[in-house]
Amino acid sequence: MSRAKNYSELEAELVLDAKATLGEGAIWHPSEKRLFWVDIEGRELHLFDPTTDENKAWPVGERVGTVVPVVSGGALVALQNGVHFINTETGDLTLVANPLKKDDIRFNDGKCDPAGRFWVGTMALDSREGAAALYRMEHDGQMTQVLENLSVSNGLVWTADKQHMYLIDTPTRKVQRYSYDHEAGTIRKERDAIAIPEHEGKPDGMTIDEKGRLWIALYGGGGVGCWDPETGEMLLKVTVPAPHTTSCAFGGERLDTLYITTARDGLDNEQLHQYPLSGGVFALRPDAKGVPANFFLSRL
Repeated sequence: MSRAKNYSELEAELVLDAKATLGEGAIWHPSEKRLFWVDIEGRELHLFDPTTDENKAWPVGERVGTVVPVVSGGALVALQNGVHFINTETGDLTLVANPLKKDDIRFNDGKCDPAGRFWVGTMALDSREGAAALYRMEHDGQMTQVLENLSVSNGLVWTADKQHMYLIDTPTRKVQRYSYDHEAGTIRKERDAIAIPEHEGKPDGMTIDEKGRLWIALYGGGGVGCWDPETGEMLLKVTVPAPHTTSCAFGGERLDTLYITTARDGLDNEQLHQYPLSGGVFALRPDAKGVPANFFLSRL
């Protein structure tokens, strides 16, 4: 992978000093004007309002891999023992489905496709190779395994033309491109779109902008990289004063603010002293616009 000739760097600023153990799962809710995000190891769902700086936290009792809002209100949270519906006004949880059979496998990142189905991946607690899978949840809550032999199933996005899906399997350092059948909800591997060199960190969460560029949180890389998935070139890097950047999402009134979650997990005392804002939520306007997030279309 090469950096583009006009490669540039920008810097994000702290907007919420959350001190999250493992912040993740950023997604913008346009009508509520709030950033939904999770603290996986802190076992909480967070709802952050950047206009008032209010951050509401709901404890969910166990590790929470990701969150996606539901069209009719509330959200789905992928907890260690299954996907639950959460009432975002009361914090009440209701189990929807749990396809996981092993105690040491947990849900990780997930997002909804353009048809409103929920796709969510897994990982082993020890991140062992080949133990992870990717699942698809239908509108009625039924879950189907779509891929197996992944290692740490992570960022997921779909293209505006509904023809392709991109998926990150973190340890491979690659973004894989799949053809996507919008009607059937099926995928077929096409190729590796982006390879991320070791010095940039490990690819984690991901979002897509209106031009089809991929914005990828770089765990251990202290930032978010913007790539052209057609050429594999890195166009831009948003640096963050926290080495473990985990997820990113465009938000704000015009979807032109990039929000970035980070983690304290995995940093020693010396690193935490050097990067005291780790675990915070950061933001900037990178002269790019996101696309509205897909919500879960429930027929439960």
